[in-house]
Amino acid sequence: MSLSDLAGQLLGGQQPGCNPNLLTTLLNVVNSQPGGVAGLVETFQQKGLGGIVSSWVGTGANQAISPQQVENALGNQQVADIASKLGVSTQDASSHIAQWLPAVIDHLTPNGQVPSSGTNLMEMGAGLIKALCK
Repeated sequence: MSLSDLAGQLLGGQQPGCNPNLLTTLLNVVNSQPGGVAGLVETFQQKGLGGIVSSWVGTGANQAISPQQVENALGNQQVADIASKLGVSTQDASSHIAQWLPAVIDHLTPNGQVPSSGTNLMEMGAGLIKALCK
């Protein structure tokens, strides 16, 4: 079962303000990074966004990120790929990513701990989609 299928079962349809397809795509982005969550965090740190991404991992409030910072960290091609999967412009995709990625990383790092590489993101993703799309 894919995360999209799971999202549909959990939600019975899309809730206002929540996009299960976007959340699924973001989870796939995290999962496809070498090193998973830790690899994505490292990528953001290398791009000068360590303070922002650390706030998402930590237990305090999540700092905001701009769409431009998202594009700089992930790269234009990855944002374009996400936009294509979602059927939106790259500008819309980077805005959506900037809105939701902090919550995704926050959820995947409970108690301020980056999950080990063997962690089942499918299970964590189900909880994420249910929590964010209630």
